[in-house]
Amino acid sequence: MAECTDAQNNSLRSTSCFTNDLAEKAQQNSHPCADFEDMPELSDGDGDSDDNEEQWQWMEEDSQQVTCLFCDRLLNSVPDTLQHCTAEHQVNIIDLIKKHNLGDYSYIKLINFIRSTKCDPSHLIGLPDVSLPWESEDFLQPVIQDDPLLQTDPEDLCGHQGKVASTCEPSESNQAMLQRITFAEDAVAQSFENLHQLKLLLQDLVLNPETGSSTNLCSVAELREEEDEAYFSSYGHYGIHEEMLKDKVRTESYRDFMYNNPEVFRDKVVLDVGCGTCILSMFAARAGAKKVIAVDQSEIIYLAMDIVRSNKLEDKITLLKGRIEDISLPVEKVDIIISEWMGYFLLFESMLDSVLVARDLYLDEDGSVYPDVCNISLAAVGDKQKHEECIAFWDDVYGFNMSCMKKVVVPEAVVQVLNADSLISEPTVIQTIDCNRVLHSELEFAADFCLKITNTTDCTAIVGYFDVFFDKGCRNKVTKTHWKQTIFQLERPFTVQAGEELQGKITVRKNKKDPRSLLVTFDLRDRKLTYSVQ
Repeated sequence: MAECTDAQNNSLRSTSCFTNDLAEKAQQNSHPCADFEDMPELSDGDGDSDDNEEQWQWMEEDSQQVTCLFCDRLLNSVPDTLQHCTAEHQVNIIDLIKKHNLGDYSYIKLINFIRSTKCDPSHLIGLPDVSLPWESEDFLQPVIQDDPLLQTDPEDLCGHQGKVASTCEPSESNQAMLQRITFAEDAVAQSFENLHQLKLLLQDLVLNPETGSSTNLCSVAELREEEDEAYFSSYGHYGIHEEMLKDKVRTESYRDFMYNNPEVFRDKVVLDVGCGTCILSMFAARAGAKKVIAVDQSEIIYLAMDIVRSNKLEDKITLLKGRIEDISLPVEKVDIIISEWMGYFLLFESMLDSVLVARDLYLDEDGSVYPDVCNISLAAVGDKQKHEECIAFWDDVYGFNMSCMKKVVVPEAVVQVLNADSLISEPTVIQTIDCNRVLHSELEFAADFCLKITNTTDCTAIVGYFDVFFDKGCRNKVTKTHWKQTIFQLERPFTVQAGEELQGKITVRKNKKDPRSLLVTFDLRDRKLTYSVQ
């Protein structure tokens, strides 16, 4: 935080904001019957009825123009398209349906995934049966309206080995579409219900901690797993990556470190934990790394594959989808681990835990994690106007006393850019983390602190921030990286004198109900104040 350490008045950007996206309902338009000029001969015999029906079906299919899944070629029918994909692109769609046991719903997402991501055919070969790349509800949205492939029943595909039943009949087509739309609506409704149940369970545990049953605790555990998936899903949206990439302080600090210290990366094997768009992996590759392994659990990994290919770095960068805790790397050891894992108040999101898992499993004994040193600091704040806007406001709301609202407002830490002029003490470091040596248990800590007051005024808040350094084995320290600051507002400000030493104690721990968030407790002036960072 430049305002606190260097007295600079830079406008700092956050790289840890979240976006929540709801899957949109899939909507498909019915495909009208085609007009046929050539009519098949009618048969007087009952024995030929099945053949005639099949002939009708194939004539209808042959009238449709279908765009290939992997190139721009137009084919005359769905069967021709599937045969073309097998012969020219070595992808047998029928085999994929059978291997992964795809129903209507999953088949639609497969087709839209291929069309929307323009993925390389080779990426569809040898996929595991879990964590399929097209599982996201986003792939219910058709890429091509009236896509004949979406109007094809996967069971018919597999049952007839490539012969597609006619979707011309309006009643059958509409019924299939209604089923698919209903399926999508049910999935969205279930997501809302899960979120609602989680809120109710957590509320019950907070208000009635002694009566919480083991059944409730199990339910919370199950829902927390879904919440964890939501965390990774948030990083699958392009917006959060755009914001991080546009944060020049953050991105250029990593770039300058790697480009200015090529001897650190030359001919080394690098692991990028939580690679996102692969910007750090590409920096490492251009800095001279022999091999870079990029790992991410979110859906952004598939776009990262295209980014790497577009920059002709696929010979150096290998991308893997999954949690670093669950997957196996193609190497036994790596020389360097790079990651942009920092969150609000440094430790929010708990992604450092994953970096430490990677370090303990894969880092060579002579290797290093970068960035390698981080400091968490505190300072006192005197900002009466901000306190009036955020806290005292509830004392008189249009003539009504709403001060009870402070019980929920005050304990929530506020993440924002602090005005440097509001600082009323010198900063003090409360914790230093060496990423090459720190233990998981040390990420929860307690520390005494002393703030030397510089102004005689009311102390209205305590601010926390962090600095990050690239230190080990480098010729020079590289520019610090900054995030927004975390502000802990006091419900009742107190007066401090210039020259006074404000003594206190801070305790930082994970929230057991939501391990990615933090609980921060201050013992200050005979008060015990607990805040959540979330």
